Amino acid sequence: AEFTYKYANNLPDSHPLNIRAKEMSAAIKTETHGRVDLQIFPNNQLGSDTDMLSQIRSGGIEFFTLSGLILSTLVPAASINGIGFAFPDYPTVWKAMDGDLGAYVRGEIRKANLEVMDQIWDNGFRQTTSSSKPINGPDDFKGFKIRVPVSPLWTSMFKAFDASPASINFNEVYSALQTKIVEGQENPLALISTAKLYEVQKYCSLTNHMWDGFWFLANRRAWEALPADVRTIVAKNINAAAVKEREDTEKLNATVKADLTSKGLIFNQPVVAPFRDKLRSAGFYSEWKGKYGEHAWSLLEKSVGKLA
Repeated sequence: AEFTYKYANNLPDSHPLNIRAKEMSAAIKTETHGRVDLQIFPNNQLGSDTDMLSQIRSGGIEFFTLSGLILSTLVPAASINGIGFAFPDYPTVWKAMDGDLGAYVRGEIRKANLEVMDQIWDNGFRQTTSSSKPINGPDDFKGFKIRVPVSPLWTSMFKAFDASPASINFNEVYSALQTKIVEGQENPLALISTAKLYEVQKYCSLTNHMWDGFWFLANRRAWEALPADVRTIVAKNINAAAVKEREDTEKLNATVKADLTSKGLIFNQPVVAPFRDKLRSAGFYSEWKGKYGEHAWSLLEKSVGKLA
């Protein structure tokens, strides 16, 4: 191949993202007549999210999918889709992320000298698991030791609930739960299943507390090294795979609940309104509105309604 590029991610091989990425890589190879070979490195093979973010900036890897919430260490606006209890459902998510809010965030990512594809990939709505108790209302978070990704937004949200958040990279989550360094964690159901977290957790509360997706990032020099016609083929296939992965992930998150129940996880469905009220009264929304700025916040509220 004329261009052999590495694509790294933090998800298990069996996750819809990697299944669609394999098809995408094969299609790119076919349509470019073998000129582009996109090699996939799943499951943190090339390091933690933090490591891979510095590798994509230096050119050590050419492509990388990263949650906007973790990308926010470099591009502050990128975490706005993770504002606690902002999105009620998928149609609202796609309206925002395929619309003005997503376009705004991509513009901010490009200013940080990275390329980004148009379609964001789905990681799903996040749920809360625990080894000690179900979370039925905001008060159940008081003093709760919960693992959160290495991102200020998560820490800030769980502190607003008076929990004790601990920032731990995903590749260390299982052992942190197993050794009881933390009581709980939060992730989409598909990931709770593929990472076998049900082996070390007892309860799963369907909090839907934030929606999270993956931006498909490219090293700018590597992207610009591709001839224009090749870039068009690569981008088209990546974006098409993203849309298919969204459908897969939504379906998987819907069906995986029954499977996790059979593996012993105990589910409960808390009411959302008290959590939102608690965040409002704790000043969480107004604090983040100040951080993102009027413009970004108005784009979010245009899709989800008034928060702050």
